[in-house]
Amino acid sequence: MSKPQLSDPITLRLPLDILKAIERIAETSDRSRSWVMVRAMRLYLASEGAEILNVADGITQLDSGESEDMDDVIAQVEQIVRGNAA
Repeated sequence: MSKPQLSDPITLRLPLDILKAIERIAETSDRSRSWVMVRAMRLYLASEGAEILNVADGITQLDSGESEDMDDVIAQVEQIVRGNAA
């Protein structure tokens, strides 16, 4: 397995309680603080972060006119349900 490309080091200030928890997890799991923080960030990006980006993408689509009229969509669904789909 190849190593991931890494950025230059960044500075991050954390609340002391969070740092304490990170250090405890790192020590308990025999991992580095960086490993624990990257894992936490990946989980955030896969859930809440992804949701934020999806909303931003939706807004961009709406702004560029990529949308459907809700009444037209409901009418098409009703046709499909009745079996009258084209």
